Parts: sequence; C-alpha cells; structure tokens
Amino acid sequence: MSFIVQPQLMQFPGELALTSGAVLRDYHLAYETYGELNADKSNAVLVCHALNASHHVAGYYPGKPKSEGWWDNMIGPGKSLDTNRFFVIGINNPGSCFGSTGPMDINPATGEVYGAQFPVLTVEDWVNAQALLLQRLGITQLAAVMGGSLGGMQALSWTLQYPDRVRHAIVIASAPNLSAENIAFNEVARRAIATDPDFHGGDYYRHGVVPKRGLRIARMIGHITYLSDDVMNAKFGRSLRAPTLPAARGSLPPEGAEPARGGPAPALREYLYSTQDVEFQIESYLRYQGDKFSDYFDANTYLLITRALDYFDPARKTGGNLTQALALTQARFLLVSFSTDWRFAPARSRETVHALLENRRSVSYAEIDAPHGHDAFLLDDARYMGVVRSYFDGIAKELA
Repeated sequence: MSFIVQPQLMQFPGELALTSGAVLRDYHLAYETYGELNADKSNAVLVCHALNASHHVAGYYPGKPKSEGWWDNMIGPGKSLDTNRFFVIGINNPGSCFGSTGPMDINPATGEVYGAQFPVLTVEDWVNAQALLLQRLGITQLAAVMGGSLGGMQALSWTLQYPDRVRHAIVIASAPNLSAENIAFNEVARRAIATDPDFHGGDYYRHGVVPKRGLRIARMIGHITYLSDDVMNAKFGRSLRAPTLPAARGSLPPEGAEPARGGPAPALREYLYSTQDVEFQIESYLRYQGDKFSDYFDANTYLLITRALDYFDPARKTGGNLTQALALTQARFLLVSFSTDWRFAPARSRETVHALLENRRSVSYAEIDAPHGHDAFLLDDARYMGVVRSYFDGIAKELA
C-alpha cells in the first residue's frame, strides 16, 4: 500500500559553513515528510539517501502512479518503517540535482550558474544541512536516523556530529570508510565524465550540452559493482540478444585476415563502432541503465557525491582508530549487511560493530545471506524487512 506525497522546499537565506572552508549562501533544500509528528515531537525518523537517490523516499506523486519513492517497499503505512507510528523525513542533500541547491543553480555571488564552481562537499556538510532543516521543523531529537550505503555513512556521522540528538541509528550495507578499490572505481567513473568532450571542464551548461557518454560509462561501472556475480549469471549468463555471432553476420573479419595498415580491418572497425554491436544480454542491460541515468542525473553532481564518499572517514582524526572515533556516540545501533555485497562487504559492517562494542554501546547486527549484492538493501527480502520491522517495533514501544 502506497500513498500520495508532495515535495516541499525550504529556503535558507544565511550561510552554510562547509568543511572545506567555503560557504554555501542563500541555499534551499528539497524534502518530504510522511506520517504525523506526535505532540512531543519524539517520533521523527530521518532517512538519508544514497548516491543517485533523493528526498523522494516513499509514496508517489499525484497523477504519476509509477513514481514510487526509492525505498517505498520499506517505508509506509504498515511497512517495516511504519508511517502510522513514525514521522519520516527525507531530505535532498546540497549538491544534488533533485531540487536542493546544486551545480545547476545560480550562484548568488555571481548571478551565473555554479557549474564547476560549486563548492566541494562532505558527508559532514550534508548532516549539518539536515540538522538545520530539522531545527526549523522543531525537531530537537530524532527517534532514529537511517540510511543504506552512502546514506548509512550519513547515519553514522549523525551519531558523531550530534550525539545527543539521535537515539537510534540504523546503518545498512555501509562502511566506516571506502576501501582503496572503491575509491578506484569512483575515480574511473569520474574520469569517464571528465574526459567526455561535452564536459567542458564542468561548465557544459553554458554550452548547451550534457556529457552523456561519460555519464553512461560512469553508471555502467557503478552498476556492475552493485550486483553480485551470482545475480549477473542467473539473470543474464552468456545469453545473446541475437541467435548468431557477429562473425556469422560478416561484422568480424574472417580468421587469418590481415588487418589494414594503420588500424583494424574495416569489418572489425565497423563492428567496434557500430550502434548495433550489443551482442550479450548483459551488454544490453548495462547500456539501458547507462542511457536512463544520463537522462536524469547531473555530471557535476556525480563528481561531488562520489568525492564525498571518498572523503568520509571518521577515524581519520584519531589516527585510524575507529574505536576511539566512535567513543563520541551515544545512540543505540542496528547494522545490517548482505553476504554477497562485495562493494560494502559484511566485514566492513563488522568493523563498526566491533568498535561500538568496544565502547560498550548497544548494538544489534544482522548479516543477511542474500544473492543480490549491494542492491540487496533496496530489495524485498523477508528476513531483512523483518529485522528492520522488529527494531522499529522496539523503538515504538519506547514511545508508548
């Protein structure tokens, strides 16, 4: 059962001081709320979004029945996070391309589009912006803050930046920082965008173009890391879109053919650059995901958000000692990981669990044996949904 929602916009005429030393002036944040805030404002739950998501967490927009929020299976009346009991808030982070002030907006200092001049952001900056919006709503303490992936990093950061304003933190499919491999994937994706001829150093807006080729490749790279090998094999395997291989259609040169001087044989060149060169089902799927992503996501936003992912590391200030870093926390925790998630592996969640237990914090941990890879945190799994539901049942009893 879903429900109709309306996005809202909150204007902030002052300055948001950023970790970089820069400030964001006269900015706005898009947000949505679901459910009712109780009399003492103690039932508020903040849901933090991941890389390509937004404030539209649940429900659908009037006249758009297929516009369900990205976590609609998790949040709503009678669902694991029950909006009959909790007041849920979704906030679009600064730098995004879904309604909050971002690179596509006008810089009040210059009167021109920010573009490449938009200031660098961190997870900590997003949490500070969220805290200001909640303050405007009169919410001084959250019953819980919840997020998956990059959203989980924000939930963890909340417990460090505002320890007395969070009673519970639900951190799903996340990590206390990115591994070198994860940073490498992000960098390859960023280079795909930055080297697109239509990128123009980040000022493509004034040229009236979009670096779609780079965005497509960035999304394809990212999407590969969100899926498990088991899911890819089960869903696509080595299935071909057409019953014949390209060589049978004359697209590849015959065996033993000499390549033309200065490059591949004409037939091979034609094959490599043809728009009809999609042979395997997995190729078709990745290109579809890339094409769809390039139609709605902003390239500068992608660069900003992946950098924020890379920078997040609460233990940096304590010489890499996560236990010492998490000593500031006061909240109780639920952490969830998924067995086939190799981008945010269960071992990374266990690092956080161990550090919290060393600080004698109250921690619940569930490791779900699911085949879906990192995307599992967005999908329906009875065990996963049951764990989250049970945890929120416990929070609801505290409020009764």
